[in-house]
Amino acid sequence: MDFRLMGFNHPLLDTLYHIVDEDNHDSNNKNKSEQARSYVRDAKAMATTPADVKEYPNSYVFVVDMPGLKSGDIKVQVEEDNVLVVCGERKREEEKEGVKYVRMERKVGKFMRKFVLPENANLENINAVCQDGVLSVTVDKLPPPEPKKPKTIEVKIA
Repeated sequence: MDFRLMGFNHPLLDTLYHIVDEDNHDSNNKNKSEQARSYVRDAKAMATTPADVKEYPNSYVFVVDMPGLKSGDIKVQVEEDNVLVVCGERKREEEKEGVKYVRMERKVGKFMRKFVLPENANLENINAVCQDGVLSVTVDKLPPPEPKKPKTIEVKIA
C-alpha cells in the first residue's frame, strides 16, 4: 500500500516504501535489502535512545538513561577513529506461568546512539560508568597545542 496516496508523506515512510517495493520487484537484491533493513533498525534504535551531552573545561560527558540494564547489556566503543557508539539490547522479562501483562509500556529491543567526537577528544582516555540506571561516558579533552614560537633566523653578512 502506498501511504503517499493517503496524504502521508514523510522521508521515513518513503524509505520504508522503497524497501518494501524493492523486495516485491527484485528478489535478487537481498544483500541491498538487508542493508536497508539494518539501516532502518539502526535509525529506529537511535531515535528511541535519548541522550544529553555536556561539555566541561577538560572533558565531554555523554549521559544516557538505561534503567534496568546490566553492564553486560551495554557496549561502548569508538568506531572510524572519532565516532563514539553506545549500544546494546533491553530484553523482555521471561513470562511466568499464570501472569499476564495488563499494560506494557517499557521499551524493549536494541538501542544505539552515535556521537561524532570533536578533534580535541582524547580517544585514549574514555571512561564509562553506569549507576542507578544512568550511563555516563566521559571523554577527556586533549590539552590545547602550545603556540608556535617564532623561529629566529640568523642573518649572515656576505
